[in-house]
Amino acid sequence: MTSKLQSPEQGKKNNDYYILSFSGGKDSLALFLELLYRGYPLNEVVCFDTGMEFEAIYRVWSRVKKICELKEIKFTVLHPKEPFLYQMLEKPVRYRNKPGYHYGYEWCGGTCRWMTTQKQKAMDSYKPDSIWYIGIAYDEQKRIKTGNDKKVYPLVDWVITEKEALRICRAAGFSWEEYPGIDLYNYLDRVSCWCCANKNLKELRAMYAHLPTYWKRLKRLQRKIQRPFKKYGTIFQLEERFNKERMRNNAD
Repeated sequence: MTSKLQSPEQGKKNNDYYILSFSGGKDSLALFLELLYRGYPLNEVVCFDTGMEFEAIYRVWSRVKKICELKEIKFTVLHPKEPFLYQMLEKPVRYRNKPGYHYGYEWCGGTCRWMTTQKQKAMDSYKPDSIWYIGIAYDEQKRIKTGNDKKVYPLVDWVITEKEALRICRAAGFSWEEYPGIDLYNYLDRVSCWCCANKNLKELRAMYAHLPTYWKRLKRLQRKIQRPFKKYGTIFQLEERFNKERMRNNAD
């Protein structure tokens, strides 16, 4: 699949407004770097801050913002209408199949990706007549939703895979170091919100072992949420499982 990506010369002639949807992960960062390197028009970089991003992501944003200032590219951060933790733990939410309310949407992920939905709506409603660059890698084309001609996917057109995107970022001197020697992409498949319930078992095991600050935060949230974090159980059940695994490994 290829998108309707124009050449740099065509893009500049059309006088359209070009925005990069930027998360701070490897794909959107590689796209930012390649747009600049290849001379494509870029008027604005837009992020959505859930308030639950890894600190390493905020550092990437800060560095990209400085580059934007030098290049006279606008850098914008959007926010949810209500704070993440309020929506997660306190907001009155009507039951679907019975009268009354419960409080908080609880974990975000799986079939209940409430903040992902809000992020997408915020992005879609922000300057909708603009051309949006979307950082989806060549080997992730299944994530592309058709039907919007205002969105283009340059990494697909340029045949840049996830692995190549990470290499481009590393070559430019970027990292996602959360602690000294602990780079998020050495342990996580995606650097989405630290409390995202879409994390797989490998990522959760890595957070338990290498990202203790965030693991403690997950436990604090689980104390306030009845629903298990994943099909594997609550954060406390996961911790018990990982402790047993560590003891077995040490015994071996």
